[in-house]
Amino acid sequence: METKTKKTNQKITLLLSVLLLAGTVLGIREYNYYRHHEDTDDAQIDGDISPVVARIGGYVDSILFEENTRVTAGQALVVLDDRDYTVKLEQALAAQKGASQTLGISQAGIQATRAFSSRYKAEAEAARVKLWQATQDYERYQHLVKAGAITRQQYEHAKAAKDAAQAAYLASQEQYLATMEQMKSAQSQLAVTHTGIDQQQAAVDFARLQLTYTRMMAPATGLVSKKFIQQGQLVQAGQQLFSVVHDNSLYVTANFKETQLEHLRPGQPVTIKVDAFPGKPLQGTVYNYAPGTGARFALLPPDNATGNFVKVVQRVPVKIRITDYHQLQSLLCPGMSVKVSVTTTTAL
Repeated sequence: METKTKKTNQKITLLLSVLLLAGTVLGIREYNYYRHHEDTDDAQIDGDISPVVARIGGYVDSILFEENTRVTAGQALVVLDDRDYTVKLEQALAAQKGASQTLGISQAGIQATRAFSSRYKAEAEAARVKLWQATQDYERYQHLVKAGAITRQQYEHAKAAKDAAQAAYLASQEQYLATMEQMKSAQSQLAVTHTGIDQQQAAVDFARLQLTYTRMMAPATGLVSKKFIQQGQLVQAGQQLFSVVHDNSLYVTANFKETQLEHLRPGQPVTIKVDAFPGKPLQGTVYNYAPGTGARFALLPPDNATGNFVKVVQRVPVKIRITDYHQLQSLLCPGMSVKVSVTTTTAL
């Protein structure tokens, strides 16, 4: 009986020794692991998602995609009824045509006024020459009539000729100045017409731009989802219609505790385990840090200056690039939960 008890004690001692040794080895292993790694399961897959928003209002004429299917950048996905915008473009084109015709009329008026101005200028120059000749004759006749070389009647005739030439010159000069004023007015009107044409061109360009907005294109290549519209529905400007998840844009956002950031550096290797595919770990690298904690960017950030202060360990979002998808790229999607392990140093 004593021998049996002794053997039992030896077995227990051996078992405890094995357990102690296993616990020691496991503890050393875990200690060594956490010396060189930082882990968190507060992480998920993220990606670039582009919401497509209507830029104009209108009724949905056709939807050219199925939800959760692949689309390419620039592919037409939604077409709105464009009849209203086609009419607006036609109205703008008609107004532009009318302004162009007004421009032609203004230009023709300027040409006619310029022709009149040239004619009146020539007549004024001819009248000036006649006035000079008549003045010369009048001054010469003044000396002759004093000397008695000519009659008083001849002198009066020279004076009348001078006065008539002067009146003709003044009349032609007034006509020339009047046509010059008309020319300035016509040129000012032409400038106004040019401004009106520029405005009409801007209206045409805007109408054409509005017309292009009736066809909504895919902003990027990827998967289209979250369709919020149906055919025949009236949409308003600014209304979100659907979203596109970009291809090759997936990354991991890991929310590490602030006490874990001491040894984290960009470029460090990361092992990523997706909860949906636990047996197929992905590889990545630390890319960068958020400029603030998650609480600071929350809708209602905490204000520790009000009320009693309770210290809470904050978390900082860290962006991790995925470098090896392990053939899971087509199966991953934003929002999936993951666990990440960052190798901070090379283990001894």
